[in-house]
Amino acid sequence: MRQIILDTETTGLDPNDGHRVIEIGCIEMVNRRLTDRTFHVYINPERNIDQEAIEVHGITNEFLADKPNFAGIVDEFVEFVRGAELIAHNASFDVNFLESELKRIPGAPSIFSLMHGGAAIDTLSMAKEKRPGKRNSLDALCRDYKIDASERTLHGALLDAELLTRVYLAMTREQSRMFGGSDNLSQGSRFEPIQKLEGLNRSPQVKVPTESESENHQAFLAAVRKGSDVLLWDSNKS
Repeated sequence: MRQIILDTETTGLDPNDGHRVIEIGCIEMVNRRLTDRTFHVYINPERNIDQEAIEVHGITNEFLADKPNFAGIVDEFVEFVRGAELIAHNASFDVNFLESELKRIPGAPSIFSLMHGGAAIDTLSMAKEKRPGKRNSLDALCRDYKIDASERTLHGALLDAELLTRVYLAMTREQSRMFGGSDNLSQGSRFEPIQKLEGLNRSPQVKVPTESESENHQAFLAAVRKGSDVLLWDSNKS
């Protein structure tokens, strides 16, 4: 089975409001083993990026000014994903944005016709089913499955696809028996980026809590401590 783990970054939250895809990162697996094939592009969205989105992924309008538009990369993207089972975290977000982009191009296929089975595997829904009542963001899943996400100071499509690959393999480890062996990624191994991103200043934006927020947080911690002698995440406990 050929699978593509996919992530996108965008100018905003909703393609129906005219927001566009600005980065695509894809990683190929065949029978749960990584191949040497990846697909990674930055895309000029031909519109401004919301400031809130820039604070999440760090990609600016200036950085994308000389990048191709979606029409300039569509053939390569279609060829890379065609016939594969797509895997994404909160898959409807990525799929809806990609479908919106493809609809803008005359003669381009639907994303649903490209995907094996006509639908993507949503690791967010999978995590909610396996871990009811727990946080299931990509960061939370990396932490709970002991996957090193220290490189992830900001969101990025290829980096997030790499981390999601490890999360997916950890969540579905029982499937490795179907393919006659173990996965070629160890659950707790040091994450080494497949591709270094150059020319993009993506330093994290640090937001300092207000005095009121700090006081509320300390009051919350004090209330929690009353109910437990040991809190693994509490720096005030030895």
